[in-house]
Amino acid sequence: MKLQKTIKSEGKLAGRGLFGGAEARVLFRPAPEDTGVVFVRTDVDGGVRIPAIAPNIAERSRRTSIKKGDVSIETVEHCMAAIRALEIDNIEVEIEGEELPAPDCSSAEYFKVLKRAGVVEQKNPSRECVIKRPITVRAGDATIYALPENDGALNVTYDMDYSGHTGIGRQIFSYRLTPDSFETNMAPARSFLLEVEARQFQARGIGTHVGPREILVINSDGPVKNSYRFPNECVRHKIVDLIGDLALVGRPVIGRVVAYKSGHALNQMLARRLYEQAQQQDRIDRFGTDAVLDIRRIQKILPHRYPFLLVDKIIEVEGDTRITGVKNVTFNEQFFQGHYPGTPIMPGVLIVEAMAQVSGLLFAQRLEHTGKLAVLLSMDGVKLRKAVVPGDQLILTAETVRLRRRTAHCRCQAMVGDAVAAEAEIKFMLLDDERA
Repeated sequence: MKLQKTIKSEGKLAGRGLFGGAEARVLFRPAPEDTGVVFVRTDVDGGVRIPAIAPNIAERSRRTSIKKGDVSIETVEHCMAAIRALEIDNIEVEIEGEELPAPDCSSAEYFKVLKRAGVVEQKNPSRECVIKRPITVRAGDATIYALPENDGALNVTYDMDYSGHTGIGRQIFSYRLTPDSFETNMAPARSFLLEVEARQFQARGIGTHVGPREILVINSDGPVKNSYRFPNECVRHKIVDLIGDLALVGRPVIGRVVAYKSGHALNQMLARRLYEQAQQQDRIDRFGTDAVLDIRRIQKILPHRYPFLLVDKIIEVEGDTRITGVKNVTFNEQFFQGHYPGTPIMPGVLIVEAMAQVSGLLFAQRLEHTGKLAVLLSMDGVKLRKAVVPGDQLILTAETVRLRRRTAHCRCQAMVGDAVAAEAEIKFMLLDDERA
């Protein structure tokens, strides 16, 4: 049994961010058991704390960032890769600035600072995310496979295909994560850009403070005014990015990951899937079910009853900002008797109703003691994208856009597997609940 770890003493790092170029100062502090990795924006009033977990990922291009409300921390992947490589479970990362420094555009300096601070064991056992069944995520021709493997480590194989660019070519590399091998073979690998991309970025005012000597800029002949640290430095850096992104699962990922042409966006999709899997397993281990709210508790909150109660369980709740529920669609549903007898399809209006009911459960997190009930007011941007048939499982999500005293507004989505079945923005009136 592995024990959790934190750093022994504080560590410091300062420098300019890669994308924005602003100066930032970072202080690494030890943290108690079960804290996880938490970033703290000390330059914001009150010091905003942002746990480094998948639900807090911010949508960004070509980098990984996390956010809480309007406060974000940019470009965390190199720091997260070093934390993961050193097997650190609990740490607070205080940052004065919006973007983490990017010394030599690699993970090496982060690794050195944290290694110098020392790593110590704590009392509680480490919680791992062991890949138990295959997971596939795709975007265009880019793919990542997460596969079970029984050697107790994270193993990565990356196929980076730049066959059309003579300065890089196609590079395939396999790597097993350990602290020693990461320090020597992976951490020094730097971010890279094609020369045409670098020119486009700087024309848009991005990264204007760095040149070919600070970051690998590659043309058809290879690095411009620079040289490779490894013959396959580019694919090694891709693996470093993947390790850093998967660290947002919030616990060590154990298994094999095979990636083809993957970037941060696809890495983050896998991190979200693994995070949800880990949370589900935690609920099963603790309660014997993966439900946060089972049907009995749902019935205490919603007034709906058979045949109009369209949520079977809630599997994830993040305060009053986001919720995920499940509707198992069976052939025994009453509406299939007439819609349609020969080709049973769940009515789109009932999929929207299911999303609305999940939204009501989300708002109940704040309204359960106020005597208020969320009643449908309007729907916008309703799109039905996929037929839902017997045997499907609808994964229903709702995110709060606005929640006021008398009205509420949320953004909803219904998924079947990896496909979007429906989406809508729904507004509610908050009325007195006569059952209260």
